Amino acid sequence: MAAGGAAELAQALGRPLGCLQEPECSRAGRLRALEAIRAELQERPLSAAAVQEVFGAQLVRPLTRCLAGDSAERCRELALQLLCHGLSHGDRPAEALPVLLPALARRLCPPQGCEPSEELRLGLVQLLGLLLQRCGASLTPYLSDVIRILQATLLDPYAEIRRESCRCAVACARAMPEHFHMQSESLIKPLMQTISHQHYRVRVDVIQATGAVIQFGNGKSVDDVLSHLAQRLFDEIPKVRHSVTTVIGEWLLHLRDRYSYFHKLIPLLLGSFTDEIPENMKLAWTYWEKIGLQWEKENEEELKDKMDFSVSPSHYPKGVTRPGLGCRELVSRNLSKILPGLCHDMTDWLESTRIKASQLLYTLLLHAEDHITQHMELLLRTLYQACLDEERNVVKNCVKAAELIGMFVSPKVSLRLITSAFGRTPKPSCIMVLTAVIRGSTKEILQPHLAHLGSTLSEAGVCQQSGEVVYMEQLFCCVQALIEVCQEDCKEISLQLMKVLVTIMATPSSQHLKEKVEEAMSSLAEVQQLDSFLCLYKQHITELMEWVSESCDCWTSYSPEPLQLDVIATHSGPVIGEALNNFIPILTTCLQPNKDPQMQLKLFTVLSELLQEANETINSQGLFPSYLETVIKDILAPNLQWHAGRTAAAIRTTALSCLWALTHCEMLSPEEMLKVKDGLMPQIIASLDEDSKIARLLACRIVGVLLKVCGRQFDEENFTKTYTEVLKRLDDASSDVRVTAAQTLTNWFKCLKDSAVKSAMETHIEYLYQELLIHLDDPDENSQNAVLEVLKEGSVLYPELLVREIEGVVHKHRTPVYCNQLLQHIQSARESA
Repeated sequence: MAAGGAAELAQALGRPLGCLQEPECSRAGRLRALEAIRAELQERPLSAAAVQEVFGAQLVRPLTRCLAGDSAERCRELALQLLCHGLSHGDRPAEALPVLLPALARRLCPPQGCEPSEELRLGLVQLLGLLLQRCGASLTPYLSDVIRILQATLLDPYAEIRRESCRCAVACARAMPEHFHMQSESLIKPLMQTISHQHYRVRVDVIQATGAVIQFGNGKSVDDVLSHLAQRLFDEIPKVRHSVTTVIGEWLLHLRDRYSYFHKLIPLLLGSFTDEIPENMKLAWTYWEKIGLQWEKENEEELKDKMDFSVSPSHYPKGVTRPGLGCRELVSRNLSKILPGLCHDMTDWLESTRIKASQLLYTLLLHAEDHITQHMELLLRTLYQACLDEERNVVKNCVKAAELIGMFVSPKVSLRLITSAFGRTPKPSCIMVLTAVIRGSTKEILQPHLAHLGSTLSEAGVCQQSGEVVYMEQLFCCVQALIEVCQEDCKEISLQLMKVLVTIMATPSSQHLKEKVEEAMSSLAEVQQLDSFLCLYKQHITELMEWVSESCDCWTSYSPEPLQLDVIATHSGPVIGEALNNFIPILTTCLQPNKDPQMQLKLFTVLSELLQEANETINSQGLFPSYLETVIKDILAPNLQWHAGRTAAAIRTTALSCLWALTHCEMLSPEEMLKVKDGLMPQIIASLDEDSKIARLLACRIVGVLLKVCGRQFDEENFTKTYTEVLKRLDDASSDVRVTAAQTLTNWFKCLKDSAVKSAMETHIEYLYQELLIHLDDPDENSQNAVLEVLKEGSVLYPELLVREIEGVVHKHRTPVYCNQLLQHIQSARESA
């Protein structure tokens, strides 16, 4: 029946085939002939053998000629359809290869290749795919032609043709692996030219084709494609990254010479562990576990001891599953080959590359465990540089990697290498890495190294090396990590940590850390079972004072020690009162007129601040009075003397502020004031003419207090000199100074009332009455009231004299009401007497 059906079909096809083969047949005639052939084939359900008999004997050659050379696109299209039908339904399609494959090569390969229609070119490539599917190894003699076709079509402008070509490349590799490997390299270049195609589906197909071409071809081509596949791991399309992971995983499992490429392929697979798509991450882990298990089986004898006596690390990242032995061994044995390139990528100009490299570094170190030790120098150099990266994710991943160093590497090695870097100019990144290593360690393994860590961090070359914000922040984090990890063991280095924290707080750029530093001090006190950080100061105040005072004779405004002294003195609260035997000598040394003015100004401000609340700070133990004479004679008095310049004026102002604080808080007893008044009065009187309003105001107040306490012991000369200078302040530009000067003159009158020199001062009192009456016309109401109170107080001395003066000028006053009030006051005083 098959023979009969074939004969009938052959007879039916005789006329259209004859027409098709006539040289002078028109386009329309050829088209009708092809359609007639198609109709006959579709209407007759024939067996594969019958189809093959007719197809091979009658149809292949004319249809191939039509496909290869017909000028009508529709004719070529029908010929292609008929060829596909015959190859699909015939039982011996390989018989058509000698005719068909050369024709395909001529139609698709340059320079002869000239098929203009994209759809037909796609159909031709699909026809090649059908041949590869149906003929398999029979295509071996024509492998060169197939490769030439694919080299051309893989670069076709039409994306679908590229995709179909990729499928053909996979089919070709699988169909004849024994011969394909000899020509597989020819496909690598066009594949790599297509791997970055704008259509993601093309990229996916190219990656899959690359995997098959290399796996069934020449493994040496791995080197040619690795960089391209690595770039696809950054592809924004998850399916592309998924394909890369699949290809790399298959190579690691099945590539014939995979052992030679482990160090190149492992980083690509492990790079997918941090893919943002969970499915891709899971795929990478699944492949990696299979690879590790397979490697264990292949090397079972070599790993026998490790498999039988393996010990898990005592300290491991929380929530992280430990990789299998085979996986760990694979990484450990290839780490020396992987690390140099990876460390280079950590400084790449592309942000995405640096992030990916930092993620991979963490994964590798997690697998390598204690094998990290032999690579420490390279690792640390890389981490120091990477931790300075502007990209936060890079820094974050590097810190995680450094924590693994703390977990897996002996502190004897890691800490020695890190702290040795401090001998050079330490960078914030060095401190950051040390902090991460400490956080990754346990207090048991750090305990023997605490003394070394404490002394290193508290060295001037480390804690005072830089005033940069970032540096001080990292230094603080390092201290914080030590306290958190080592807990009560920190008692051993409590003083050193206090030195570091004081230095941080003293650095101007670190003021935003003040509250955090206080919290760290409180934590340090808590682990030592102390009530508060003030107890820490109490515990170390003597050593801290000795520490800052070592070079106090050479301090300048650029020295860090004055700022550290400021912190210790003002932040320690009442504890500073226990260290006056150290504190006062430092001030005496540094607050001399020949010292750096800016530094003096800073220390005077500190002293003034302490004296404002003396009983809660500097006199908390009641010891400060024994140092008063030193403070006044050796510190304040020399700095109240006049020197040119704004800085010198500012120093005099702060010295006056300190003196005012002493007098205002009644720290100076009447006896003490009597001792020092003769030495201080000339400088204070001179300060009434200072340019600074605050200085004049303070000088007036101090004079007023001195008059109040010991004015009755003044002689005529002192009384005269005092009122003369204070009276000038009633013409001061500042109303506050004028009011204060008036209040000082009130005290002057009170002292003179009971003084033995009252009668000798009558002329001066008369002059003072006259001047004060003039100032009753002061434009400021408060000043007027203050002057009125002075005159009321002074009227007790010589009331008749004051009345005469008032009557002489009352008609000249703009506000005679004050004169009338004064007269009424004098009259009331007389009546009361």
